[in-house]
Amino acid sequence: MDAFDTQAAPLRYNLSEEQERKEIVRQYRALLKVLKPKLKSGDKEVLRRAFEMAVDAHRTMRRKSGEPYIFHPLAVSRICVEEIGLGVRSTICALLHDSVEDTDVTLEDVQREFGGEIARIIDGLTKIRNVVDTNASQQAENFKKILLTLTDDPRVILIKLADRLHNMRTLDSMKREKQLKVSSETVYVYAPLAHRMGLYAIKTEMEDLAMKYLEPDIYRQIARKLAETRRERTRYINEFIRPIREKMERAGFAFEIHGRPKSIHSIWNKMKKKGVEFEEVYDLFAIRIIIDGPQEREKEDCWKAYSLVTDMYTPSPERLRDWLSNPKSNGYEALHTTVMGPQGRWVEVQIRSRRMNEIAEKGLAAHWKYKEGGQEGDRFDQWFGQIREALGHQELSSIDFLQDFKTSFLAEEIYVFTPKGDVRMLPVGSSALDFAFAIHSAVGSRCIGAKVNHKLVPIGHRLRSGDQVEIITSGKQKPHEDWLKLVTTARAKSRIKDALREEKRKVAEDGRQQLERKLSAMGAACSHPNFELLAEYYRLPSTLELFYRIAIRSIDLKDLKEFRVTVDRLEAPRPVLPEPVDVRPEAESVRGQGLRKETELVIFGESSDRILYQLANCCKPIPGDDVFGFLSIGKGLIIHRTNCPNAARLMANYAHRVVKTKWAKNKEISFLTGLRITGIDDVGVIHKITNLISGELRININALTVEAKDGIFEGNIRVYVHDRDEFDRLVENLKQLPGIHSVERYDPDTPPQDNG
Repeated sequence: MDAFDTQAAPLRYNLSEEQERKEIVRQYRALLKVLKPKLKSGDKEVLRRAFEMAVDAHRTMRRKSGEPYIFHPLAVSRICVEEIGLGVRSTICALLHDSVEDTDVTLEDVQREFGGEIARIIDGLTKIRNVVDTNASQQAENFKKILLTLTDDPRVILIKLADRLHNMRTLDSMKREKQLKVSSETVYVYAPLAHRMGLYAIKTEMEDLAMKYLEPDIYRQIARKLAETRRERTRYINEFIRPIREKMERAGFAFEIHGRPKSIHSIWNKMKKKGVEFEEVYDLFAIRIIIDGPQEREKEDCWKAYSLVTDMYTPSPERLRDWLSNPKSNGYEALHTTVMGPQGRWVEVQIRSRRMNEIAEKGLAAHWKYKEGGQEGDRFDQWFGQIREALGHQELSSIDFLQDFKTSFLAEEIYVFTPKGDVRMLPVGSSALDFAFAIHSAVGSRCIGAKVNHKLVPIGHRLRSGDQVEIITSGKQKPHEDWLKLVTTARAKSRIKDALREEKRKVAEDGRQQLERKLSAMGAACSHPNFELLAEYYRLPSTLELFYRIAIRSIDLKDLKEFRVTVDRLEAPRPVLPEPVDVRPEAESVRGQGLRKETELVIFGESSDRILYQLANCCKPIPGDDVFGFLSIGKGLIIHRTNCPNAARLMANYAHRVVKTKWAKNKEISFLTGLRITGIDDVGVIHKITNLISGELRININALTVEAKDGIFEGNIRVYVHDRDEFDRLVENLKQLPGIHSVERYDPDTPPQDNG
């Protein structure tokens, strides 16, 4: 239920009991209608029993919006069938997905009524609930359970994605801090997972809905501009499509062609990546051509359609994406190209068959429908196999585990070739060393370099799609600690750690022998209790660490003369050695801070001297920015912007340490922020900028650097502003100056200035 449940919710709608009953029945019938093509004999009766069990289980429960809770399982079931393409058994699981966790229904009841398979899936869904909603110390084990269930039965993840999508669609009813937490989890884990399962429409909607709450102003601004330009866009799409349609009809194709707008999230990413305004994002939409034809001819048909399009419009050679020859490992197949359309505008064109389109829309479920035995095997099965292997070697903290999973299994991919021409898929950012470990653990462990496209490179060289890689090995080579910084994949990291642990054990054996000799000389037994006593005395996590420290001489055995020996047993002296500095990652709960999660902290104002805080260097918030407080171990309260690059990770992984915050007006403190300005390098332009900032707006300039080249200048200006309103006014005024092309914010790494 993801905290969307409550039994005492304020009613925000006004259906009577009778109307509610009718609406529940109407939604159930609508579910049966979309399931109709999949229903076999006896299915209706089983579905009816599941529906009645769910209605009865949730009869007293309501959502935050005030509506009966049963609306949620019904909506999740519809998403499973209509948007993911799942069948009857998955629908039963979706109807009951919250019952075992939140009601009197037990797993035994489900097994008795519907059998072991459905009980197993619901058990997986019950376990998945706690993954990102509990404290970080429990997270790794729960996340492993999810992944084990995923590799055992991927329907668990597919139903969970449907559950999360419906929760995102109904997030308006929640408090602001809950909206931020749930949105952060969604964009951090669930949207990448949906993408990896091939569910592009769900991934896109999740990102858009998360952005609606994480960056509401920008979301509304882009949504408004999309609405304002819809008519002009439709006219352009029709003009672009008309000649292609005529040419394809003459060539005898059975097809459909239409334009679709890009998502708000992807438009915002383009604006950030290229540093441009909305009006300058050229590909606000894509044209999609879907071809009907026999499966054995679909590749040929796609390339013929590509030929017809590029006869009409000139393509950009750098923007051709051929996922026909090398499908993505989530099953996605298509041809993407970008062509120059009328009025000098670039347009993205996607070409795919009906089968490819269904896989692109429905992901994993559709992939199974079309699955055939092939030479290279099923890519999903290969992916699941890699996850199983990673789980078998994983000994990381929960947060490292989640991060490794994201970088290894949820990232975009590149394909690289072995010297014999075999294809290997690796996550973006993989190095030659990652490739070596992908070939074989022994190859990775002995890797000393590589040849990429016949050119010698170091083991940390980052690979790109299409590279051909030959690994160079040496029998004298062995893994080093530094290698962990050079690799991306979970497989490479786990193999390196295994090798380092093995090396540590060998070194530790020498330390054990030294200790045994010393204890024997003292008349103490070489026993496990004595080893454990010493490990505890030196504040070490294990006896292995104790032996290792002795071997490398960071523990001096002369200290043992302080110990007493009583009948073979050591007795430690008191006081014990001082406790070492905690170097563990920030994954522990902060307790006893005296701050409740509901506390509304006023960052500046009358109470500011009573609150210790720091402004995060990663995003440099200024008053007026949407912010949250984060309780950091050893650093106290740190204030981040909600659109900080680290915000999603912090809110998703450490929700228990996030504190609600707001700004109070304080015109006595100024904050340093930066402006990056580009424009035409004209005489006097810098004078106009500085005159506007310092003269007209009376804003203090901290630093100014300008570089001009080929008639274009780029200036970086650091200024002190009191709040976001003052900053926004400054940006708007600068944009009005003649010759200014763009003005955007950047975050200088400097503390605030006290003007008092």
